Amino acid sequence: MYAQPVELALPIDQAIDKLKAILAEAKMGVVSEVDVQAILKAKLGHEMPPYRLLGVCAPGIAKRVLEADRDAGALLPCGCCVYETAPGVTRIALQDPGVIATAAKHPEISAAMADAQNHLTSVLAKLRAE
Repeated sequence: MYAQPVELALPIDQAIDKLKAILAEAKMGVVSEVDVQAILKAKLGHEMPPYRLLGVCAPGIAKRVLEADRDAGALLPCGCCVYETAPGVTRIALQDPGVIATAAKHPEISAAMADAQNHLTSVLAKLRAE
């Protein structure tokens, strides 16, 4: 599977705030945010519920990946989508770092992604416990 989902009984902005706080505890963070809803409205006139793309990264892990292969930066950061499935219920789907390891086929990158997976497993467990 390419993503690891969790649903929270929170509106999207509160769910994103909670995700950011838990990522920070795991020495990770959000390095980019894309408001897909706003872009599709502005570019295509398309209406849709709130939908955000987040770039999730741990600087130490990114450093290891880039030192192993600078072109692997095209695989970073780990993707995350966040959207409401119902009013007040938000789904967070975090990219499985194994996807990057499989695509890169590089032992150092695989090791870094195994560490990233450990961090994200902890993040997902904390989100599920909320």
